[in-house]
Amino acid sequence: MAKKRTASKKMLKPDVRFGSDLVSKFINCMMYDGKKATATRIFYNAMDQIQSKMKDISPVDVFLQAVENVKPTVEVRSRRVGGANYQIPMPVKKDRQQSLSIRWILGACRGKTGRAMYLRLADELMAAYRREGEAMSKREQTIKMADANKAFSHFA
Repeated sequence: MAKKRTASKKMLKPDVRFGSDLVSKFINCMMYDGKKATATRIFYNAMDQIQSKMKDISPVDVFLQAVENVKPTVEVRSRRVGGANYQIPMPVKKDRQQSLSIRWILGACRGKTGRAMYLRLADELMAAYRREGEAMSKREQTIKMADANKAFSHFA
């Protein structure tokens, strides 16, 4: 009998300053063209910026709460039924929630121009911490879309 293959999760090293796996994953997602040192510098500069603006709370706690706030609970997926495409609301798995929240935060930062990336990242993380900002509006749009298409959930 053939042995069933399972996808092995690659072990991430926790980041140097905060010892967090999520920070390490975020830095890896932010990285362009293998420039990890640049991505790391941008992230830590953003954390320093958050520290200077929000003195009463740890910047890594702001980051963790921001990612947690942006995580979506439901999303819509396209499904072809009888020649028509329907947007079907589906619950989102934990690992995909995390990936989407990281992607939305970085997309919101990259969408703005005119300022240094670490300043844009710090602003977006603080906004997401307060449940505001572009990444949170993306989350709300996704949930509204799923709510609007609730009638098609029986196709799931």
